[in-house]
Amino acid sequence: MMEEQLATVAPLITTIIYIAFIVGIMYLMVYRPQKKREKKEREMRESLKVGDKIITKCGICGKIVNIKDDEITIETSVEKTKIVLKNWAVGEVIKPIEA
Repeated sequence: MMEEQLATVAPLITTIIYIAFIVGIMYLMVYRPQKKREKKEREMRESLKVGDKIITKCGICGKIVNIKDDEITIETSVEKTKIVLKNWAVGEVIKPIEA
């Protein structure tokens, strides 16, 4: 009788171990890299300053002329067109090339 109970519990334990293993792999391959990207992006947004040249997530290039709370104003083109954006719209900061 005891052997029959053990025979029915063993596959259940094995299944639980497999599920835990798969969840662990998913955590390492999806969740952690996403958190690292979010942290890097947050640090980049916090380090923005007036005069930085940026590219927005939708591809607009410009120079930051004003930062106010969670909004930034960028200046684009020769005509000095100004656009107000949320700071989360910044895709990347363009670093000057050093010769």
